[in-house]
Amino acid sequence: MASRVSTRQLGSRSFLDTNVLVYTDDPRDSAKQSVAIGIVGEHLRRRTGVVSLQVLQEYFVSATSKLRIAADLAKRRIEVFANLNLVEPSIADILAAIDLHRLHKLSFWDALILHSAKRAGCRILLTENMQHGQTIDGVRIVNPFI
Repeated sequence: MASRVSTRQLGSRSFLDTNVLVYTDDPRDSAKQSVAIGIVGEHLRRRTGVVSLQVLQEYFVSATSKLRIAADLAKRRIEVFANLNLVEPSIADILAAIDLHRLHKLSFWDALILHSAKRAGCRILLTENMQHGQTIDGVRIVNPFI
């Protein structure tokens, strides 16, 4: 499976949504797993990847419940993912996400991800959960798995 994420895009500051992290541990789709491992690895090396506390929390829940990964292993993976740039949402971020939710008809959680990406200076949000190619509030949504 070829990714639509170019080397140039990997070199720019990008926000990684939960599904990218989860696919690094999901052997059920080896093509997506390979793409996700490549994205996370490259962003770790280049120091250009960004995640939020929300993404790390969602990763833990998905990894332990859906993938049945042991909690201690999921914790170690979060310690690795925490080497990416980290956004810690504030009340102002939650209020801004509510505005995005209302304005763009996004789920609150997607709006918080999008706002966190913008706040971190990302021009790209890597996710399969929103409309590929759409730009919202200056952040372009890219599904790296299509």
